[in-house]
Amino acid sequence: MPRKAQTHSMADDNAAPGGAAAVDRALSLLGAFRSGDTALTLAELAERTRLYKSTALRLLASLEHARLLQRLDDGRYALGGELARLHGIYAASFSLDRIVLPVLRELVRQTGESAAYHVRQGQAPKQTRLCLYRVDSPQPVRDHIRAGDVLPLSRGTGGRVLTAFGAGDDGHRPTQGDKRISATIREQGYWTAEGDRLAEVAGISAPVFHADGRIAAALTLTMPAHRFEERHVKPVLAAARSLSGQVG
Repeated sequence: MPRKAQTHSMADDNAAPGGAAAVDRALSLLGAFRSGDTALTLAELAERTRLYKSTALRLLASLEHARLLQRLDDGRYALGGELARLHGIYAASFSLDRIVLPVLRELVRQTGESAAYHVRQGQAPKQTRLCLYRVDSPQPVRDHIRAGDVLPLSRGTGGRVLTAFGAGDDGHRPTQGDKRISATIREQGYWTAEGDRLAEVAGISAPVFHADGRIAAALTLTMPAHRFEERHVKPVLAAARSLSGQVG
């Protein structure tokens, strides 16, 4: 009779609703690989996934058979060639607007305010930020930034977030106040402000990250200052997190 697990595995803690436990556990073994890993031992995989070695070994056999993993001569496991094939298909079909725009539309639906996706643009020492995508609020009173507009990195909540997470140098020499703002943004994971770039306009921005942890963009919700509500921070953070790791 198999032993009853004393602690939940990583897969058990993050099980897919209505999914198959064995699939969740197998995928957790793939997810155990981190940036810089070339190969992992059975012990390392078991430790990172909190699976029994016997369970991990059975799942590894299936992953190896599917060429998602390969077993090296020294007994360690490395990612398999099938992942490269799947990545090629994904890269060829990747469309950023198909990923970002639905998230912006849902954020506008939840809040009634305008949502945008800003990326850095240009080279130091004169970097700016580009409004790559924008979904307008249905309300008649709103700010009128459009997709394609170029904005400063040194002002506005989107620029502040991009700067705080090391998006680049726009030629602006940061003051001690700027440095304190950046430190606060990195600590709390978002920024809110009123009148930072335009008088009577408020914004909430949160970072969107690449899978390797680098900053990819700033997701921003804007509204007239009199309509600013702190409760909108939560959906902005949730939207940014849902995009992190998906954008390239």
